[in-house]
Amino acid sequence: MRHLRHLIIALAILALPAGAGGTESTTANAPVKDEWSKAIFAAGCFWCVEQAFDEVEGVKRTVSGYTGGHVPDPTYEQVSSGGTGHREAVLVYYDPDVASYEELLKNFWLNVDPTDDGGQFCDRGNSYLSAIYYFTEKQERLAKASKQELIEDANAPEPIVTPILEAEPFYKAEAYHQNYYEKNPVRYHFYKYLCGRQNRLDELWGDRAGGVG
Repeated sequence: MRHLRHLIIALAILALPAGAGGTESTTANAPVKDEWSKAIFAAGCFWCVEQAFDEVEGVKRTVSGYTGGHVPDPTYEQVSSGGTGHREAVLVYYDPDVASYEELLKNFWLNVDPTDDGGQFCDRGNSYLSAIYYFTEKQERLAKASKQELIEDANAPEPIVTPILEAEPFYKAEAYHQNYYEKNPVRYHFYKYLCGRQNRLDELWGDRAGGVG
């Protein structure tokens, strides 16, 4: 199914007007304020992860990108082909006075298949593996506590294989990936439906699927 996404990306690029290839949305280019906190989540296709967190009150900016690999500033083609070690991920900037890190963690779990150790939904391979990346000891403690809570929850899916990892360099993805769900809603929903993401989330989490978004 990865080829489906590649086809959709190719069509999106071809549909851009001349000179629009480097244009990004206002959200992707919004200045970062000192009072904002940040977090990184990997949950498969970063188009879908952006939408999941943009809908959380208090989230100010989301950026699609790549992290966890060994090749500096990789391209989408390099990452999706494998071998760079990167995961697709989303850097989330949020106002901690409005949204807590615990709320972001809850939203993450309800938008991911934490039992999948081979990718996410229809997207297979290391670049689509899930992970929570922490910046601080507090984030590490809260992330590990949230994972343990799921492990002990008799109603949660199992096994929970999503790792909790220390944040590594994050490389912003190409402009056409940023806020893709807003700029290309028809193609985005076509991809998400065929990928079976929402159906699988419903199977895993029932009425809670999708989290606070």
